[in-house]
Amino acid sequence: MLRITAPETEQYDEKSGEFVIFKAQPLQLEHSLVSLSKWESKWKKPFLGKGEKTIEETIDYVKCMNLTQNVAPEVFSRLTTDNLKEIRLYLADSMTATTLPKSHKQVGVKETITSELVYYWMVSLNIPFECQKWHLNRLLMLINVCNVKSSKPKKMSQKELASRNASLNAARRKAMNSGG
Repeated sequence: MLRITAPETEQYDEKSGEFVIFKAQPLQLEHSLVSLSKWESKWKKPFLGKGEKTIEETIDYVKCMNLTQNVAPEVFSRLTTDNLKEIRLYLADSMTATTLPKSHKQVGVKETITSELVYYWMVSLNIPFECQKWHLNRLLMLINVCNVKSSKPKKMSQKELASRNASLNAARRKAMNSGG
């Protein structure tokens, strides 16, 4: 969970002709499958797609991530550049110590990932739905780990098999002091 504070600001209200002070507002944000699905249901496009998000789409995702109750909508327009940078770093954080070797195919590498696809993976891998509230990157790593651990071992190619047998035979000849 990320905790940030939209700073106190003073703005001119043209209707009343006076300056209005907006108090600082703490926010608790969670980048999760829940927030992803809220955003996608509104914008009707994948959040994790390759295209850049507009500032409106980005701010709306922050609203979807928000767990703080009773936040006035204008609070999100008061987020600073530093707030947005902190949010971007939080979205990119892996939130896990687990790493996978590059040789393992990771889910979603070649396909567009949507919230429904992640839910499908959760169902097919028997991942409990309470994980939908985890940091999204941590959930995706769990899905990748489940895929790696549940996949069948890769069969050796003919070349790999011949190479392995040749090295085993060479080791046996050496151990037995045999020429073949």
